[in-house]
Amino acid sequence: MSQAVATRRTTVRGGNGHRAVVMPAKSRTTKPVATAARATHRFVVDDVSIGIPGWVVDHASFRQWFQSDDFPEEGRVSFLNGEVMFDMSQEQIFSHVRMKTEIGRVLANIAKRKLNGVYFGDGLLISHLGAEVSNNPDGVFVANASFEDGTVRLVEGAKQGYIELEGSPDMVLEVVSDSSVKKDFELLRVAYWKAGIREYWLVDARGEKLDFQILKLTSKGYSPIRAVGGWIKSAVFRKSFRLVATKNHLGHPDFELQVR
Repeated sequence: MSQAVATRRTTVRGGNGHRAVVMPAKSRTTKPVATAARATHRFVVDDVSIGIPGWVVDHASFRQWFQSDDFPEEGRVSFLNGEVMFDMSQEQIFSHVRMKTEIGRVLANIAKRKLNGVYFGDGLLISHLGAEVSNNPDGVFVANASFEDGTVRLVEGAKQGYIELEGSPDMVLEVVSDSSVKKDFELLRVAYWKAGIREYWLVDARGEKLDFQILKLTSKGYSPIRAVGGWIKSAVFRKSFRLVATKNHLGHPDFELQVR
């Protein structure tokens, strides 16, 4: 049995629960070899077959895999804390999908009006070489200046247009789900800080109390910006924001990101 198989660690939940598969990479001294056997470590989660090639052993080889035709089209796949992480969980309609839609709507409009940057919704892989992280946030903002000075660069795919951002975006958004609590509150908080991302927006709308934080980059880690009267000032957008829980006309949860 290869070392990768012997050391793999999986977390699998079936049925209607949240599902995730995790496999640690090899040590930093192990490098992928082009001629090595391309065995695939395969898992089946709720009838979905998931395979991690045996040559994916570090951050560099993860990004190589991302560029290949073998990269999964389903689920969210990340390289974080030295591990390949799969999240196959379904997103809750209101506390997750509706939340990131509302925040994205507001921030994209601000960026478009001010012509000072670009806001991207989820589905975009961001990577930072120094922090050895690749992840798909729920939202990303990159200022024009960050593109211009090389802080962030667009990575072109082998067969299509740009498919990845490399570097330090100015802001990322994560909306917490049941399957991402540790990832969002702990692992990504460290990884995004190491990547030098100026603001980390973290939202948890799962419970009765809405939790909205804007974390600012400091030399010792992220620090939450203090809310004043419910308003939080963003240095990236140069505006204050307040997130309010409401109900839609059918009585379902809804949200409004207010700006001043």
